[in-house]
Amino acid sequence: MSITSEAKASLIKKYARTEGDTGSPEVQVAILTHRITYLTDHFKTHKKDNHSRRGLLKMVSQRRRLLDYLKSRDEARYQAIIKELELRR
Repeated sequence: MSITSEAKASLIKKYARTEGDTGSPEVQVAILTHRITYLTDHFKTHKKDNHSRRGLLKMVSQRRRLLDYLKSRDEARYQAIIKELELRR
């Protein structure tokens, strides 16, 4: 199972910059982070699921590209999303 529509809607509502915003980097990073967290827990019990692991690596790369884009455009928004999602320690 990936992400429920209710969870996705709540993430969109929380991280959207304006009403109805679903494409901003913040929203996309939040949704990817939720999916990455789910798959990470999935791999704790299913260690040999290599097909899903490939999808996980693609999602991590996509999130990294979105964060790089956001950092190059607006450092303050980048720092805010990193802090909010607790991506860096």
